[in-house]
Amino acid sequence: MMAAPYKRILLKLSGEALMGDDSYGINRAVIGRIVSEIGEVVALGVQVAIVIGGGNIFRGVAPAAAGMDRATADYMGMLATVMNAMALSDAMKRSGLECRVQSALNLEQVAEPFIRGKALRYLEEGKVVIFGAGTGNPFFTTDTAAALRGVEMDAEVVIKATKVDGVYTADPKKDASATRYQELSFDEAIARNLQVMDATALTLCRDQNLPIIVFSIFKHGALKRVVMREDEGTLVHCN
Repeated sequence: MMAAPYKRILLKLSGEALMGDDSYGINRAVIGRIVSEIGEVVALGVQVAIVIGGGNIFRGVAPAAAGMDRATADYMGMLATVMNAMALSDAMKRSGLECRVQSALNLEQVAEPFIRGKALRYLEEGKVVIFGAGTGNPFFTTDTAAALRGVEMDAEVVIKATKVDGVYTADPKKDASATRYQELSFDEAIARNLQVMDATALTLCRDQNLPIIVFSIFKHGALKRVVMREDEGTLVHCN
């Protein structure tokens, strides 16, 4: 079997990816398929760290959060990411994958606290590490958390799973002539406001020379193709 070009990756999963076609919550069939895709990559010998969002859970309480203090709402969102991390961890264990959940918030009854050295050791042991609670601070997105953890974990690439199979010149759902970029520079992505990640995350990755690949988690086998550096998704990198 051909060796994967990447030894260690940081996978950014949105909470919305876990709900499939449901209005909110966690779709068991979808989470099972995602775990299967991750398992294929782990089988290649790739070390996998994951940052997960919480939009699928927070969406269900968003109406009640309207008008709420922003910091309070952000902490609620962080707790939602921990719930998703626990669900993903449970699905992984059921499929035979070893994993650990670390949280940026102190929730020791359900997750280990984030400790960089322990996380690195887990990765070296072949365990998947799932990071919950974002950065642990309000006003920062899970995109920024993915960039931060990617740098801290010495990942070679941040792989962002979305509903679209890359970055396009325009919204492909609205513009039939939209074409997918195979690659972009960070400066191009920022200047064109292409919504690859938020500006803080993009700038951090650019400054640390940490490339980003955007791909669709809903295409069967796409994660493995991305890791094998096939023509899948869009690569964003330094000039």
